[in-house]
Amino acid sequence: VRYFMSKIKDKIYDFKDRLRDRKMLTLVVTLVAIILVLGVVIFKKQLEYRGLAENSYNNAFYQLVEYVNQTEVLLAKSTITNSSKHGAETLTNVWRNAGLAESYLARLPIGTQELEQAQKFLNQVSDYSYTLANKTIGGEDLSQEDLDNLTSLHQYCGSLKDTLNQLEIDLYSGNIKWGELEKTGGEALTQEASNLSQSSFGSMVEDLHEYAGLIYDGAFSNHMTNPERVGLTGDEIDEAKAMEIAKEFIGGDRVVEITSNGQSQNGNIECYSFTAKVGEEETFTIAISKKGGHVVFMNSNRNIANESVSSEDAVAKGEEFLESKEFKNMKPTYYMNNGGILTVNYAYEQDGITMYPDLVKVKIALDNSEILGIESTGYLNCHKDVRELPEAKITLEEARSKVNQRLEVSSSGLAVIPTEWGTEVLCYEFKGNTADNDFIVYINAETGEEQDILMIINTPEGTLTE
Repeated sequence: VRYFMSKIKDKIYDFKDRLRDRKMLTLVVTLVAIILVLGVVIFKKQLEYRGLAENSYNNAFYQLVEYVNQTEVLLAKSTITNSSKHGAETLTNVWRNAGLAESYLARLPIGTQELEQAQKFLNQVSDYSYTLANKTIGGEDLSQEDLDNLTSLHQYCGSLKDTLNQLEIDLYSGNIKWGELEKTGGEALTQEASNLSQSSFGSMVEDLHEYAGLIYDGAFSNHMTNPERVGLTGDEIDEAKAMEIAKEFIGGDRVVEITSNGQSQNGNIECYSFTAKVGEEETFTIAISKKGGHVVFMNSNRNIANESVSSEDAVAKGEEFLESKEFKNMKPTYYMNNGGILTVNYAYEQDGITMYPDLVKVKIALDNSEILGIESTGYLNCHKDVRELPEAKITLEEARSKVNQRLEVSSSGLAVIPTEWGTEVLCYEFKGNTADNDFIVYINAETGEEQDILMIINTPEGTLTE
């Protein structure tokens, strides 16, 4: 032992002697520096790869949530469709969305039994909906067993949606990270699943436990661009005239200062844009159409300290405002509360018939009923004081017989709705509910065919449709 200890001491002393040599010292320092630099580079690369992986997982998860949400809505619609043509279209979309959801789920770094079952479930939804779509394309009606199966699938899909939505909250709040899920094999997700009390589906071991400004356009708002812009009447005006109109619309006595932002394009409408200062703190942006001097857009955002105005009173205030601004016969349809600001969609009404293409959106503050915004693009594109409507070739009772019997109808009437091809269709509108959801079914008043189905989503913030 003493011999070996002596040898070790000799080696240490020899190394010290060598370090005194400048060349040796330089070599050691260089090696240490290289190791440190390599360590830093490797560490940065690891962070970079980890960031890329996180972004990839986040994108896959976002797409997964989106497609599962769409699948759930489409499954609900498929349970009440009474038309082979419309049913085939809906089921084909179920097949497509469920398949895409399955592919994005497979990209996530989690492989628990629950998610394996979720993947199997989405695959089954995709295959089953494809089979039923082919059945309806062939002219066959769905059997009661088919409808019952779709109802069950819809319920199970709601459970998956709840799981993903809760996981999304935890991921984006930082409570769970993709790296943790990757390391733990999904234990965090399993724990999350046990905290939620949704119905389990299939052979799963645990429950799977699922924009400021004018945020919500409402039903049919994506089909309101008319190249003819029939509601855009009058002669062209200059910027000075547009500024006068803007000041008067906001309230001439309220405007402290107004400045021009030049010309802009709002949708397919050429506008003059302005910024107006109201009082000491509030600022409005407003756009006036070059043709006719119509108010196309006005908006102001401010914090709402407390909500002292009810939604019903705010909706009435919006109607009163529109009436005072020469928007006559406007009927409230849908609304959304976002941070104390109620966005209400109003549609023109002609002889008791709702004209959904003629849409105006109004923002109302729920602290003092102030009108904070308006958007009239749909109205200016489509509005006519009097439409020449086709004559309904079927009665209300005949149209009612075309609606799936599972829908308990609460109200009905005539409405004109836009189509994705830029046309308009006169329909009977039936609002009602099944045991699980609320729907609006549109039956073409000329052909008697099922034209469209909207699913109503009631949230604490307001009413939406999909």
